Amino acid sequence: MKKSQVSNDHANDILRSLELHIFPKLGELPIDKLRARNVIEVLEPIAAKGSLETVKRLTQRLNEIMVYALNTGLVSTNPLSGVSKAFAAPKKTHMPTLKPDQLPELMSTIANASIKRTTRCLIEWQLQTMTRPGEAAGTRWAEIDLEKNLWLIPAERMKKKRPHTVPLSPQTLALLEIMEPISAHREHVFPADRNPRSHISEQTANMALRRMGYGGQLVAHGLRSLASTILNEHGFDPDVIESALAHTDKNDVRAAYNRAEYLERRRTMMYWWSKHIEAAASGNLSLSSQKRFKIVT
Repeated sequence: MKKSQVSNDHANDILRSLELHIFPKLGELPIDKLRARNVIEVLEPIAAKGSLETVKRLTQRLNEIMVYALNTGLVSTNPLSGVSKAFAAPKKTHMPTLKPDQLPELMSTIANASIKRTTRCLIEWQLQTMTRPGEAAGTRWAEIDLEKNLWLIPAERMKKKRPHTVPLSPQTLALLEIMEPISAHREHVFPADRNPRSHISEQTANMALRRMGYGGQLVAHGLRSLASTILNEHGFDPDVIESALAHTDKNDVRAAYNRAEYLERRRTMMYWWSKHIEAAASGNLSLSSQKRFKIVT
């Protein structure tokens, strides 16, 4: 049931965390015999190592399992409802990102870094499209509509299991043109080195940024925060920015309206964002300034 609500990567992450931390000691215990003390004993060593975020996620996931068991009649009560209170809460941390005035320095660093062309295109693609690392790394040629200049990401590849449409600016189309001779005969725009039939790892951008000296200062996911900050500072509608970031609107009717209504407004915003990146890169430093697909209006 959870798989129908989250991306495949997130579903796999949930299962791996249970396989690693929960199943070895609790997997054989009948669910109606599970008590808070059982879980606390398993999680205490993890908390002692300082991995409080892991403890928090595990208590949340165990509670989801227990709520399912309660609603389906497997248990009569949920003894884990307050188990998270047995542990200190993790300190809130934000994804490392840069200040808006550091964008030119970032573009210069990327331009001069000793990284593969595919990796550089991936980083610029993620920055330009404001997508998550996994969404960007898994881009498929079949998802690109060159007639309408759109990237159509299917629901199964999105975090919230809802399809997402990204308007493609001339600069993002230029990145595709650079990748075309490298991967147009493949399924994925950014193929993996060792297995070209698969896509590049979503951690590739992170590793490249660390090698460039941005360890602790910027992660790939932080590129979205950088884009959001700059767009908000320049007066774009916050709702349009949230739509571009594929942040879920809990009102399904309004969300459906917004997807249709905001698309052209998002296109205008994304074109501005690409030009802003290009200006920060002084034109010739960005790969996206080097080639152009013909734009169909």
